[in-house]
Amino acid sequence: MKDADILLVDDEKAFVDTMAKRLAKRDLNISKVYSGEAAIEEIKKNPETEVVVLDIMMPGIDGIETLRRLKKDYPLLEVIILTGHGRVASYKEAEKLGAFSYLEKPYDIDDLVEVIKQAYYKRLKNRFKHDKKRQEELDVLLMGSSPMGILKSLMELDKDTKK
Repeated sequence: MKDADILLVDDEKAFVDTMAKRLAKRDLNISKVYSGEAAIEEIKKNPETEVVVLDIMMPGIDGIETLRRLKKDYPLLEVIILTGHGRVASYKEAEKLGAFSYLEKPYDIDDLVEVIKQAYYKRLKNRFKHDKKRQEELDVLLMGSSPMGILKSLMELDKDTKK
C-alpha cells in the first residue's frame, strides 16, 4: 500500500523526530526537515508529497515565506501550520496564502491525524476535480468511521490513479 507522503518542517529537531515516530506508527510515510529552505528543496525533489506540516517561527526562511513559496509552485500541496507561536497576524496571513489549517502546540496526535486526513482528502478532491466518478468515490470514503481507516482508503484510491 502506498502511504500518504507527509513532510514535517520545524527547527526543533527533537519535536520533529518525536512527531515523525508517532505519525509513522499510523502508517504515514514521513519525511522531515528542519528549516524552510530544506522544505522547499525537499518538495522540489519529491513533488508527490501530499501534505506539509509546517512551523511558523524558524531561522532563515520562516514558515509564512515557506508557505508562500510552496503554494506558488505547488498549488495542490496542502499545508498545515502547527506552531507554538500563534498570533492573529500570522493566522490571517497563512489563511490568505492558502494554508489548509492552523493548529497550535501542544496538539493532540489524533486531532492532527484528523486534520491530515482532511487535507489529504482536499488534495485528492482538487486533483480529481473534473472526474465525477472519483469525486463520488471520495464522498463515499469520507463517510468512514475512523480517521486512519478513511486515510488508508483515500491512499488506496490515490494509489489506483497513479498506475
